[in-house]
Amino acid sequence: MSTHDRAARVAHEFQRELGALLARGLKDPRITGFITVTGAKMPPDLKDITVYVSIHGDDATREQTLEGLRAAAGYLQREVGRQLRLRYTPHLRFAYDGSVAEGDKIERLLKSIHDGEKSS
Repeated sequence: MSTHDRAARVAHEFQRELGALLARGLKDPRITGFITVTGAKMPPDLKDITVYVSIHGDDATREQTLEGLRAAAGYLQREVGRQLRLRYTPHLRFAYDGSVAEGDKIERLLKSIHDGEKSS
């Protein structure tokens, strides 16, 4: 088995544990949006991990929640590392994933077109 497979497995486990930890909630008042962990990528050296999150809410809520997540990254990294029992815990970075919001926008547009066709 190659090193690449290990990185994908560790990233998947990290994503799963982080999602469970976020579901329990954080005490930071900036984190007000509904957060979904959509993916995680890790290079083969297992030193860093980029976690992609979708945040439901307006632009201000998204920015504020992302700022809160970035501030809590050290705590989250430590807790997930404990759960996974990793010898070396990768450095955690958050990135906003806008694909869910774009999908919702496209779905609303298609629905409005479909409703317009029904009425005419």
